Amino acid sequence: MRSRVRQRLTENGEVVGTDERFFEDAGETQFLQNLYTETAGTLDDVDDAEVDLASYAYQIWRNAISANPALKSKVEGLPSVVYSARALPDLSAPGSHSSLPFLTPSGVLVYLRTAAGNDALAWVDAYGNSVTQSQSAILRAAECTLDTPAAPRAESHHELVRRSFELVEQNETLSGGLGSPRGARFRLYDALKRYHDHLQRTQPMFVSDELKRVIDDVYRHPLRQTAIDTVNRQLRSGISDEQLADLAIALRGEEKLCVIHESADEQREPQIVCSLGLV
Repeated sequence: MRSRVRQRLTENGEVVGTDERFFEDAGETQFLQNLYTETAGTLDDVDDAEVDLASYAYQIWRNAISANPALKSKVEGLPSVVYSARALPDLSAPGSHSSLPFLTPSGVLVYLRTAAGNDALAWVDAYGNSVTQSQSAILRAAECTLDTPAAPRAESHHELVRRSFELVEQNETLSGGLGSPRGARFRLYDALKRYHDHLQRTQPMFVSDELKRVIDDVYRHPLRQTAIDTVNRQLRSGISDEQLADLAIALRGEEKLCVIHESADEQREPQIVCSLGLV
């Protein structure tokens, strides 16, 4: 069927004169194959293309306190390491649905801040295995309303929180600190590191302190929305690593690159902020 569709599209393209290609990208082909064979993790970042955890979570927070201003003082008054639990959604109930692309397993969702100052979400199942690395999927799994009743925590709750913490410490890429590999922040950091390493190998005297500071800022802090839009636009235009580095340095100089809180440098130890059990 695939070959017949390709042939029909090719014939149509010859008639209308289009040079658009279909089903030719190897990555897309592998994705379809993984989807068909239900390969684990295939859907992890399907809709994470431009998700930056801090920016996305901040928007959720703004929406919540706009709808219910009383939440602001309640949430800000909660102590660190606070925890709760809720029942898994009953997908067999009439009219029930899930926004997640897979069956939600029991376990624990953990929000923590790494030693590098990155906000991170982790999700482990009841056996301590990572469920997904997708930050947006974890946020969706935590979604509930003011009417959602709390449930008694599982006996293994704190042990699973500790396991989540270990996983993030062992492999910080699990935290999604830089967002999706297709997102602006991840791609900018990758280009900056690539350019830095190239200079280090070929012209070490040209590795500036400004470049080092930009790399550190992008790793540690979320991008401003205007910076995300600018970087995405330039990446689509085929900008070189050197030009992208110059752009990032300029944006940083104008304080338009990252969202940096005044207290950001005070946090050096990893910290568990809160956790939610799914039982």
